[in-house]
Amino acid sequence: HRHSSGAVRVCVCDCREDLWVREGRILDPEKLFFDEQGYADKRVDCGGNIIAPGFIDVQINGGYGIDFSQASEDVSGGISFVGKKILEHGVTSFCPTLVTSPPAVYHKVLPNIKVYNGGPHGAGVLGFHLEGPFISVEKRGAHPEHCLRTFKYGGLQDLMEAYGSLDNVAMVTLAPELAKSQSVVQELCQRGITVSLGHSVANLSQAEEAVQHGASFITHLFNAMLPFHHRDPGIVGLLTSDQIPAGRTVYYGMIADGIHTNPAALRIAHRAHPLGLVLVTDAITAMGLPPGRHTLGQQVIEIQGLHAYVAGTTTLCGSIATMDMCVRHFKHASGCSVEEALEAASLHPAQLLGISNRKGKLDFGSDADLVFLDDALNIQATYISGEEVWRK
Repeated sequence: HRHSSGAVRVCVCDCREDLWVREGRILDPEKLFFDEQGYADKRVDCGGNIIAPGFIDVQINGGYGIDFSQASEDVSGGISFVGKKILEHGVTSFCPTLVTSPPAVYHKVLPNIKVYNGGPHGAGVLGFHLEGPFISVEKRGAHPEHCLRTFKYGGLQDLMEAYGSLDNVAMVTLAPELAKSQSVVQELCQRGITVSLGHSVANLSQAEEAVQHGASFITHLFNAMLPFHHRDPGIVGLLTSDQIPAGRTVYYGMIADGIHTNPAALRIAHRAHPLGLVLVTDAITAMGLPPGRHTLGQQVIEIQGLHAYVAGTTTLCGSIATMDMCVRHFKHASGCSVEEALEAASLHPAQLLGISNRKGKLDFGSDADLVFLDDALNIQATYISGEEVWRK
């Protein structure tokens, strides 16, 4: 007795393989065939495309004229707008990122956004990435100096004074050389918040101590940190450190836009520690906008070609690259396999955030957040929970 199963059969790579989806998750077809004598209600021919897990961007400051660090009257509307636009770049989940801002901005913005799943309305929100204000003055980059903070108490009180709340926060970037930072790292990790090291002049031992206290990410490797030196490799040295606790992985963000990181530096990082590489866009409000002047948090920025500078300076202030561009550039610059390029935008960020049981994989039981790509890794379609949300 064969009956309708609620399953969708997605045909992968010219019928070389099938992917089955039901109720928003990837389904084990054996269960369907043998336990339920079921079949597919809907069959989708994918035309020989590659199917990969949806991309996850853990560092995106805005785009399309929206700046997440501006305390507008419609914060959630801005985040939803960007979430909708990035579907065409294969992003199915993201962490809206706030650069260093005055407490009033955090207090206004953070309570307005809840973690939510993606769908036809746009990519899902995994929680905020708070980049600052507990960072180094010397390596602040485009972060406004007058908003930077240090740790007075070494705990929750510092965080609450700055942010007002840690609800819906997925990640915090801080500088581990700041006094009393290690107890703050512990406090955040105990709350399930990922701690990233960046905008910092830390030496290697300070960075290793932070990792031993629970830090697990490096914000845009090579950018806004001390350059690698053979006697003290600084934060970069975490990629090959022998002081990482057993069973732990240190991940690192890489802006593979061809501007922020020289291809040779990208190759050095990838060859030293391929399983830790996480592609991030670090996209700013001007992603998707024409050249000219725009805002980023408290700063005015200027777009010249593919470069984004703090206006009137040569300080880079984020990228206008999209995630699919970064995947293609990373593969081209590193010479890595297609699988490695795709995993750097999906599996690795999911592992970093501790959500790889449901995101970043095509395993049975995983969320059916998918991207269809041609052989040149151009996005052809995006699916969230098994539902088509964008098609070229």
